Amino acid sequence: MVDFTYHNPTKIEFGKEKENLIGAEIAKENITKVLLCYGSERIKTDGLYEKVTSSLKAKGIAWVELSGIVSNPKLAKVNEGIALAKKEKVQAILAIGGGSVLDSAKTIAVGALHGNDVWDFFIGKASIEKALPVYAIMTLAATGSEMNGFAVVSNEETKQKYSIQSAHIYPKVSVLNPELTKSVPNDYLAYSAVDIIAHSIEGYFTAPDQPHFQSRMVEGIVKTVMETTEILLKNPEDYNARAEFTWAATQALNGSTTAGTNLSGFPSHMIEHSLSALFNIAHGAGLAIVIPAWMQWYKNKNHAQFERFSKEIFGLDSVDEGILALKNWFAKIGAPVSLEKVSIGKNEISAIAENAAHTAVVWGMSDTYTQRAIEDILHNA
Repeated sequence: MVDFTYHNPTKIEFGKEKENLIGAEIAKENITKVLLCYGSERIKTDGLYEKVTSSLKAKGIAWVELSGIVSNPKLAKVNEGIALAKKEKVQAILAIGGGSVLDSAKTIAVGALHGNDVWDFFIGKASIEKALPVYAIMTLAATGSEMNGFAVVSNEETKQKYSIQSAHIYPKVSVLNPELTKSVPNDYLAYSAVDIIAHSIEGYFTAPDQPHFQSRMVEGIVKTVMETTEILLKNPEDYNARAEFTWAATQALNGSTTAGTNLSGFPSHMIEHSLSALFNIAHGAGLAIVIPAWMQWYKNKNHAQFERFSKEIFGLDSVDEGILALKNWFAKIGAPVSLEKVSIGKNEISAIAENAAHTAVVWGMSDTYTQRAIEDILHNA
């Protein structure tokens, strides 16, 4: 185990009706006006909006709204939010939704306090020195954004989907009420499961120093997600399964699984970002396509860990059988496992790889993930 520093400043409020606490939590910081970010108007018809705004009113907190944030969040909407935050002089950002809403909120929090083009932070032209405080109420469990300092946004003009990372954009408080995720349809439940597994296994396979404890944490998350996904597909009302799924999503990307490891990367995410940037497919759907293809390409670089995965997750001795078992499980829950399944032809592979190769440069992964290497991975898909 290598030396590490671990610090996670996010407070989690987990459980039923916890969204009612958000006003009190924000008021603790003497905040009197927030930008309320959300996606669809469903939060108004299902009563969540009323609960949240009532909580804000009770503590004398005013708000302005930014609605219409979509999956694969767009830079244009983020810039709209930045302009609104500056105009209204808000003191914090409150996100209600899934990872796309929260990632947009984090980016707005940065842009509201800087004069730069916010995209400069994504391409390394500027450093994040401060941000407005961010609060979150999650309605989808998948990205882990509720307890980390990452945000991902798509630039529609350049067809790039990049990320930022900073200690300044960890949410101050995140509310996780598993009941709020019941409205998520089965296809997005499946995509969420794939995303959580991806967050868990990227470092598990790529870190050259992987302590047994960290491996066991990852394996526990993967098993929990697989078990609870199958339960929820059959019975969406199972609160305990939904609660375990929700907490597993948070644990997968809050830094705990990679503490004590080194030099890990997110190659499947890096490649998938190009799929969703170019074709606007759901992130988890793209990962279900890329992960088995990448595993097949990478397996001999860390054969022992792939062998361990096959044995611990599926009870299999063969690396190839383990990869196939994961791919089959993705298909079983309804996720696409080939480019063909999302109507992307082989003729598109070169363009995807070219786009991803630029991301690899930004992420410091270009030595391994050349355009040719990425094309080879995509041909596996």
